[in-house]
Amino acid sequence: MDMTSKQRAYLKSLATNMDSIFQVGKASLTPEIITAVDEALEKRELIKISVLKNCFDDPHELANTIASRTRSQVVHVIGKKIVLYRPSKKNPKIQL
Repeated sequence: MDMTSKQRAYLKSLATNMDSIFQVGKASLTPEIITAVDEALEKRELIKISVLKNCFDDPHELANTIASRTRSQVVHVIGKKIVLYRPSKKNPKIQL
């Protein structure tokens, strides 16, 4: 399912006031981070991730890797901030 530009803009507006709940650092992506992101997406649907300065991976590549492993969608990547979205299977809160 691809998002329209209006849906993406709506999710971006929701994410502007959110704090990052995960940080990707020197160890880059570990299985534990992927599992934690997957669980957070099920509960929150929309999450923000920070890529720390000591992580030398490209944030766009990280976003695409996390999205493919968690079956989520990249809303946007600005600088070292990644926003991901996946509708909850049990309790959807965000209506697109």
